[in-house]
Amino acid sequence: MSKSQLRPTAFASVVRLWNPFLRHAKIAPKVFIIDAFKEEGEAWTGIPEFNVLEHNITIPGFSPLFQQAHCTRDGSICQLVTAEAEINAASTITALIHSPVFNLTHTYFLIAGIAGISPKVGTLGSVAFARFAVQVGLQYEIDAREIPEGFPTGYFPQGSSTPGQYPQDLYGTEVYEVNDDLRQLAIGMARTGMLFDDAPSQAYRAKYATHPEFAAAGASPSVVACDTATSDAFWSGALLATAFENTTRLFTNGSATYCTAQQEDNGILAALMRGAVWGMVDFSRVIVMRSASDFDRQFPGESAVDNLFLMPGFDISIRNLPAAGVPIVTGIVSQWETRFKMGVKPSNYIGDILGSLGGVPDFGPGSIFGGKATKEVRSS
Repeated sequence: MSKSQLRPTAFASVVRLWNPFLRHAKIAPKVFIIDAFKEEGEAWTGIPEFNVLEHNITIPGFSPLFQQAHCTRDGSICQLVTAEAEINAASTITALIHSPVFNLTHTYFLIAGIAGISPKVGTLGSVAFARFAVQVGLQYEIDAREIPEGFPTGYFPQGSSTPGQYPQDLYGTEVYEVNDDLRQLAIGMARTGMLFDDAPSQAYRAKYATHPEFAAAGASPSVVACDTATSDAFWSGALLATAFENTTRLFTNGSATYCTAQQEDNGILAALMRGAVWGMVDFSRVIVMRSASDFDRQFPGESAVDNLFLMPGFDISIRNLPAAGVPIVTGIVSQWETRFKMGVKPSNYIGDILGSLGGVPDFGPGSIFGGKATKEVRSS
């Protein structure tokens, strides 16, 4: 055998030793936890139920700030941090889906982050599970100091001429709907956990509780079912909160109940949905969970800017991610063979505003693909 014949084999051996992708079978997690920043990710370390730091894998395409996926030794539970806002979220999840390290076809995805919450619906430390995620920032915008007379806000849908008109120009990422049957199971499991509370959160809640409109803000932390709004802008104030509350209702044809505001979910869901089109993930296995760190609007007598810079519920919102999330993760893993392996069949529509996965959205103008999946339309 010549030296030239030996070189490819030797080179292949070196690559195989250097590249963990080629040394191991694909990891097939039962649950993948998705966080957005450092403290959210660290909430899942040091807990007694499982250790996601037993197997740490660098994934090309992940954020430069958070380059690794973390998994338990058996690979049944994994976790990552996307970095904040929609572009980071979508880019990281796209890299995950296309990574040769993982087989995600049967994986449940638990989006687990903190958010602002409407004091009309919940309170600091509460954990909200969404059926709808609405991209409220995807609109026309005019500075509020220059809006036409009669406009209640400077935001109005693309392709429309005034606030309150349904958007005529759709990009496809405006609304995602996830499996409500799975959501209800997750809520039930989350309610078996013990949520944390603290004195700073209790003191701040009291400033809202004296106002009947904000009665929910005065309660103790709880698990609630309500929907989420996505915007790259970290906003605050009663005027914007009302505008985006209305947008959430408008974009879902009145189906959604707005309660939390965050920066990543539509980016994450866009990437997962596109993976689902090609059978790389199962979109019916997505759970959207957000714990409340702050209120989206000020209490009467407070300024919007003061509310923006206060985050009195931050500590308990971080602690309540695993408090509510661990029962979900362990519940799925422990009941895998009997309940979750074959999936939870949704009784509602799941997917985007275009109908890309098939079926007819119960919001928006209906499927642009005639009820078929976009892959079926393209191949027919």
